[in-house]
Amino acid sequence: MAFDREKYGRRLPAADGAPFVPRDPDAAPAPDRLPMAYVLPLAGTSDTDLAELTGYLRELSRSVDVTVVDASPPEPFARHAAAWRGLVRHVPPDPALRGSNGTALGVLTGVALARHEHVVIAGSDVRYDRAALRAVHGLLDRVDLVRPQHHFDPSPWPAWWDTGRLLLHRAFGGDRPGSLAVRRSTFLAMGGYDPDVLFGSLELVRTVRAYGAATAAPAWLYVRQRPPTVARFRRQRVRQAYDDLARPGWLVAALAVLPATAAALAARRPGLLLRAGVATVAVAELGRRRAGGGQVFPAHTALAAPVWLLERGVCAWLALGRRLREGGTGADARPVAHTTRALRRRLADRRPDDDLVLWVETGAAPAPARADRLAG
Repeated sequence: MAFDREKYGRRLPAADGAPFVPRDPDAAPAPDRLPMAYVLPLAGTSDTDLAELTGYLRELSRSVDVTVVDASPPEPFARHAAAWRGLVRHVPPDPALRGSNGTALGVLTGVALARHEHVVIAGSDVRYDRAALRAVHGLLDRVDLVRPQHHFDPSPWPAWWDTGRLLLHRAFGGDRPGSLAVRRSTFLAMGGYDPDVLFGSLELVRTVRAYGAATAAPAWLYVRQRPPTVARFRRQRVRQAYDDLARPGWLVAALAVLPATAAALAARRPGLLLRAGVATVAVAELGRRRAGGGQVFPAHTALAAPVWLLERGVCAWLALGRRLREGGTGADARPVAHTTRALRRRLADRRPDDDLVLWVETGAAPAPARADRLAG
C-alpha cells in the first residue's frame, strides 16, 4: 500500500484542546523537570502488570510529560483511566487515523499531542530512568532520532535467549529498533510514517533517514526492558523472524543456517559446527563488551548467541514460507517495512538536498551536526 502523507500525516490532531487529566496536586514534582514528552502506545488489552506499570508511570511523570495512547476495549480502558487519573494524559487513538498497525496509530496520535519538541516513544515493557532521559534529551539537541540500546532486567531464561540476538546485533553496529526518541517538528514535517506496515519502528527509522534527517544509535545509552513472559516469548518466535524480511542481509544469513548445519552433519564433520558455535560466541562477546556493555550484559549471555542463531534459522524459513503461502501475518500483503530508497522517492518533495546519518560511535560523544540540517 502506498504511503499517503496527506492521509497519515496531515490528519494528525492538534495538541490544542486535547483531553488532559490534571496532575495530582499531592505529587511532588521533580525540581528540574525535563522539557520532554513521553508517548506510550498500548495496542493490547492485557493489564496483568497494571500495578507495576502504574508505579513506573508515577515516577516517570515526575520528570517528563507522559501521554498513554490506549487502544484497549472499553473495560480495560476504564481500568487504566482509573489507575492513571492525575498521573498522565490518557487518550484513545485518534479516530481520524486509519492503519492496520495499532502501535503506529498510537505513536501518530501521541506525537501530535506532545507539548514538547523532544519525544520519547516506548512500549509498556520499557523502563527509562532519569539518566537515560537526560541523555536522550541532550542527543535530540543534535539529531532528529535516537535509538537507544535495550537490555533485559531481570533476566530469566527467555531474556537470556533473546540477549543472544541483542549481542550479535551490537557486534554488527546496533540492535534492531525498539524504543525511539524523535524531534516532533521533524516527525510532523515528514508527515509521520506509514501505519500499514508490520515493523513500525524500522519504518519510522527509515522514514527519518529517507527524509534526510540525522539519526544516532549510541551503543552506550542503555535502557532497561522487562523480559517477556514465557507465553509471549513463544508467540514471538516466528513473528520476530518476519523482521528479517525487511533486511535482506540478515535474512540471507538466517536462511543459510539450516543448510549449513545439514551439510556439516551430512559430511560427518561435527567439528565444523563446534567451531561455528565458538565463533558465534566470540562475536557475541565483542558485542557484549562494546561501550561498557559488560556492566549490563552478564558474561554467560554470550553463550545464548548460537542457540538464538539456530532458532532464527528455523523461524526464518517458517516466516518466509508463511509469507509466500498467506501473504504475511493475518493473511495480508502488508510490507514488513518499506526500503529507504522507496521512502526517499515518496518524500522527494520534502527531503533536504542531501542525506545525513549521524552514527554515535562506541563511547564517543556525538559530533555536532550542521545547524541547517536539524529541524528547529
